[in-house]
Amino acid sequence: MGSLLLKGVQLDNRTTDILIEGNRIARIADNLDVSAGRVIDGTGKTVIPGLINMHTHTAMTLMRSCYEDEPLKTWLDKVWAVEARLDEEAIYWGAKLAFLEMLKTGTTCFLDMYWMTPVIARAAADMGIRGFITYHFLDNFDHGKAELQRRECEEVYAQSRDWPDRIQLAIAVHADYTTSEATMLRAGLFAREHGMVFTAHLAETLSETQEDIFKTGLTPARHFNRLGLLGPRTVFAHGLWLDDHDIDILGRNRVTVVHNINSNLKLASGYRFKYNELRDAGANICIGTDGAASSNNLDIRESMKTMALMQKAWREDPSAMPLDELMDVATVNAARALGIDAGRVAEGALADLVLVDTQSPAFIPRINFIGNLILSANSSCFDTAIVDGRVVMEGRKVPGEEEILERADAIAREINKVS
Repeated sequence: MGSLLLKGVQLDNRTTDILIEGNRIARIADNLDVSAGRVIDGTGKTVIPGLINMHTHTAMTLMRSCYEDEPLKTWLDKVWAVEARLDEEAIYWGAKLAFLEMLKTGTTCFLDMYWMTPVIARAAADMGIRGFITYHFLDNFDHGKAELQRRECEEVYAQSRDWPDRIQLAIAVHADYTTSEATMLRAGLFAREHGMVFTAHLAETLSETQEDIFKTGLTPARHFNRLGLLGPRTVFAHGLWLDDHDIDILGRNRVTVVHNINSNLKLASGYRFKYNELRDAGANICIGTDGAASSNNLDIRESMKTMALMQKAWREDPSAMPLDELMDVATVNAARALGIDAGRVAEGALADLVLVDTQSPAFIPRINFIGNLILSANSSCFDTAIVDGRVVMEGRKVPGEEEILERADAIAREINKVS
């Protein structure tokens, strides 16, 4: 891998140069006089860490906008019926569509929870994005299915040793209301033994939380805790319906909780995400989009804006969710949860960077870049994406995007039975 020089970019309100060698940021200094394999003119652009999407279901791009205005149960039934028709080709092109959208909206890394793990890993490798791709346990309390998934997970783990370093295997349990305790324990132990991220849905809806209490006598958070599945490598998606004791448990165990505000709003799951309370208890807070079937897009910058506005609104406090903290939620907090040295623009860090084109009305006046980026602009401002030291988008163009759009559209029409 060669070297890359970003010349004359804005960083922290000053003009500077950034030298990337291999997959790391080697030097940040003014007027670097060095030779590099490639030079990018950063005039009019500001560099930020690549955004990290901490919860999504990638190939659900194929179901985008297909089942609108439906109650959650009806929506799920229709989505699951479509998912039963997915094959490897559909998963591959649906995932590539997801990665194309992520790169174009400033995301350079993601944590996925979906099916056909090796196929998604191949799509991510082909697109150049960084990914944590889960083997996904969901046995519906069926012993035979649980055994099948156990064997599949071992096979996927063996295959994952040949993946590029930027593509890593993680372990997912769908939720405690869809997965047997034996499978949950097996999945958690497998993740712990191999040093992997362990992720699951948690307390997404009031009804599932009440059902858990009825069946187990425990809230979802307490249930996972009783099984010994909490820790700094545990990542829970949603976490909307938490009481004070749940928050204390998650905080003491340094668990990561991922807010998926746009999906939660659309499906009417809830909106009072307890950011302040979780943060103060010691939990690590990140942000995700959920799948495009529920959030409609994979745009983390848009989700950041919604998160900020909703925190201010329901708390009736305009100082809630400071924008500097929100940038950390979408970058360095996520990198910490994944165990990678990313989410920051600093010497020695992984070169996962995005160049923001500030030559537009949304960035004028040039007084508060973060405010303009999150609250004023839209994601067409992302011009260049660099992942693991390699340019994967430049001038908003991603290699092969026309074929991705054409193939994904054709497959989506077929599986959704649209002529």
